[in-house]
Amino acid sequence: MRCLLLVPVCLLVACAGTAPALRPATDVPRSSPEAEAPRVDAVELGDASEESVALALRVTVETARLVSGATSLRASHPGFTATPSRIAALIVERAVQLVGVRHLGRVERGVPDDCSGLVRVAYLKAGIDLVNHGFLAGENAVSAIYRRAQSRGAFHNRRPRPGDLVFFRETYDRNRDGLRNDGMTHIGVVESVGLDGTVTFIHRGSKGIARSRMNLLFPRTHRVGQDGVVLNDFLRAASRGQRAWLSGELFAGFASPGPL
Repeated sequence: MRCLLLVPVCLLVACAGTAPALRPATDVPRSSPEAEAPRVDAVELGDASEESVALALRVTVETARLVSGATSLRASHPGFTATPSRIAALIVERAVQLVGVRHLGRVERGVPDDCSGLVRVAYLKAGIDLVNHGFLAGENAVSAIYRRAQSRGAFHNRRPRPGDLVFFRETYDRNRDGLRNDGMTHIGVVESVGLDGTVTFIHRGSKGIARSRMNLLFPRTHRVGQDGVVLNDFLRAASRGQRAWLSGELFAGFASPGPL
């Protein structure tokens, strides 16, 4: 979630959910200022090894089959049972419908107008309330959803599938100390995974609900060459002498809807 004057394709994000100030999660890895990589705005795929490029091209599109077996649809239709693929389809369908909306309050009341509100609305379409377990003291909505995913075994770092949640850390300076020590701060819904491994996800950014991209095979690459395809969008703006950061660099993990 970053951009400034770096590139014209950037969605700045300041989103952690509306709740008391975040206490950084101790189990979320963070980068120290000394360990940060030098700024890389555009890297040619030619800089990567042939093996890495080959691996990227071997990534296949995942289906929306999230877990084996059937899962009860926790919606307004008691007794109705949906397959995992149906649950995923409902989540993605709702998220896609909201792309382009500037303010969630115009289409859905009762949720905050931020990234957590977007994923809650999408998941409610499949009957899943992501915050019905409540908040701990000092917890924001993103870290609360992350805690729920961890406790139910839904959190993972495998290749994502449509409908999965995607978590990011330190997408903005929440505590305003100039450091990347803010824990979980942003969340979105995976829409698809491309043949080259690029994940397209839907999230609520500074300009409303939009699509962004992330490629974990090349996390520090914004685009291929100067005018090529974008692999990772900017999610954190440059500030206080720090460079802007890409989605692949701020990635924290995924969570599947089945166990949630």
